[in-house]
Amino acid sequence: MHAWQMQEAKARLSEVVKCAESEGPQNITLHGQSVAVVVSRSLFDSLTGNDHSLVEFMRRSPLFGVEDIHLERDTSLTREVPL
Repeated sequence: MHAWQMQEAKARLSEVVKCAESEGPQNITLHGQSVAVVVSRSLFDSLTGNDHSLVEFMRRSPLFGVEDIHLERDTSLTREVPL
């Protein structure tokens, strides 16, 4: 993994992003300490499970297609409002 100092990464952001896409994760350091990692969108999606749309997620729900679900809304106040 290539390491970039914060100032260099800021000045060459487009190159950092291109390297993340072609070479893999790019480490960003500040005062010699790793503070962030830039990864490609495809790697991020595979790591977080975000490679499906919200519609696909809802369709995979065990409740998909169930007609008789009754949801009640709690109408109580969630906090006291100062006068």
